[in-house]
Amino acid sequence: MDVRENTEAETDVDADLTESAVDTEVEAEVEAIEDAAVEAEGAENVEAEEGTESVDSDGEADGASPSDNPLDSEAEIAADYLEELLDIVDLDGDIDTYLEGGRAHVSIVTESRVLVGNNGEVLDALQELTRLAVMTETGDRSRLMLDIAGYRDQRRQELMTLTADAVQEVKDSGGKVALAPMNPFERKIVHDAVAAAGLTSESEGEEPKRRVVIF
Repeated sequence: MDVRENTEAETDVDADLTESAVDTEVEAEVEAIEDAAVEAEGAENVEAEEGTESVDSDGEADGASPSDNPLDSEAEIAADYLEELLDIVDLDGDIDTYLEGGRAHVSIVTESRVLVGNNGEVLDALQELTRLAVMTETGDRSRLMLDIAGYRDQRRQELMTLTADAVQEVKDSGGKVALAPMNPFERKIVHDAVAAAGLTSESEGEEPKRRVVIF
């Protein structure tokens, strides 16, 4: 019995060390281009939440050949970049790409959530790195969305449920409901859901504690 317990303990230690090594690799790459990532994220935060950026396939295609879809090119560049990243951190995963809502979407299909991180923090950092990789190749800033292990889809469903409950509370009380701080991607989902319910919402506060208030 002691032997089995020792073996299980060693297995747990090995798993922890593997995850730690992966986190270290990712963090090192993030730090390598931290200044550029912060600058790109700052511009994206405003545009992702407010939806004021005017980007369409016609406008983006000005610098491309008539037969090329720039969003397809973004997806391909991102897929190549992420495949290399998966090799570096020695993780298994398939990469799917599709176009939706005027954006390229790239998804890493995997059972591991090591690249998602706590509350999606590593995922958000990798999305910025991938956008920068695309921008380096195309010369244009990318608005692609990255998902890993279905995290964003799951989070979207959670936010829809959370928003529905908050909307009902506002309707019942006639007051305001302030939600927990969220990133721009999450706030945009909430704003859209609130508008669809016929109520009003706005964002208050400064990053990273900016939150949605429903009234």
